[in-house]
Amino acid sequence: MMILVGLYQHMFLGDWPFEKLPQPARGIVETIVNLVLVWFMIHIVFYKILGVGFNFLSQDNLNALAAAGQAGKLDLAAMQANHFAESAVVCFVLVGFYSYPFVTILFGKWPLRPSDLPQPHAGMLEIAWCSLWTLFFYTVLIVPFWGLVYGTALGSSFGLNTPWWGGIADFTHLHWVFGWWEWAIIILFMTANVWRMKPWSLIPLPQPWKGLVSFVLNMIGAYIMALICVKLAPLWLPHDVLHHLEQAKPENAELLRFLWYHSAEIAGFTLVPFLIWHHYFDDMVPMDDKDSWAAFWFRTAGVLVFCAINYIIFYYAGWGEWALGNPHWEHKFSHGESLVWNFWWIIPLLWNEWFFHKWPFYTHD
Repeated sequence: MMILVGLYQHMFLGDWPFEKLPQPARGIVETIVNLVLVWFMIHIVFYKILGVGFNFLSQDNLNALAAAGQAGKLDLAAMQANHFAESAVVCFVLVGFYSYPFVTILFGKWPLRPSDLPQPHAGMLEIAWCSLWTLFFYTVLIVPFWGLVYGTALGSSFGLNTPWWGGIADFTHLHWVFGWWEWAIIILFMTANVWRMKPWSLIPLPQPWKGLVSFVLNMIGAYIMALICVKLAPLWLPHDVLHHLEQAKPENAELLRFLWYHSAEIAGFTLVPFLIWHHYFDDMVPMDDKDSWAAFWFRTAGVLVFCAINYIIFYYAGWGEWALGNPHWEHKFSHGESLVWNFWWIIPLLWNEWFFHKWPFYTHD
């Protein structure tokens, strides 16, 4: 949620109303404001406001129901251990990582720009417009999974549908969505960072058609990348991990669930390389023209190489065990902490770029 609120502050509101503060005061103030807004989003917007209508988005409501014995099979301790609403909010954030910035990156802020709207009017309008798309994607891709969860864990689900992708993926877990949606996020941000708007800059159409074509191609590319990961990952994953998952019930569903989630984890290992390459190394390449296709392919290949190195360090060099102290590292591949680690890793980098304007490393005139 910190990253999503950071998008509101920097990408939409243009750091308003703190954009004229000197550094590092601006960065410190925006960081404090971010933390306050994050608390407000989780505990007020989701738990108290949206929770008026949707219990599955309010952990407070679910805990109260469990404490009163009205949560089906789950008592309060079990409800707190499952943290269903907290996970549902995280799912909103995952969707928002794409649905908020894609209007800026693929659509050039259409239909809000070009216009002469000042801040904060422009930023608030863009937040509202992107929130509409976020709720649309969330309803189609996330809500059916929670229909399955409550139908299984808490009794029956009438108001929430169940996953429609079971016939496509051969399993019904939400990790099918994670597997390709995370790659969509990576492709989107690679576009704005090391790809320098390639290949979508080749599309000669006006907005919104250029954005729509880019969006469709973005999603197709993301699904292809996810499929490649799902098919290739068993080539290097330990046999005992695969065997353990194959034995789980229902047959094969747990293995597929893991492979699709692991696809999202692999995508996550590209985050640090391409963000550092863009923000601190200015997309540098050995070619004279940073915007050439040769430079495009050089940076793309480089990001994938660094992604593999990050993956090896985390999983095969035991980073999660000796550096992060994960107590269940013996099942390191199947617990999925690497996405959490990668997102926390990029927050200081993004804050230094967005809020501190790279202070103290860079000086901007």
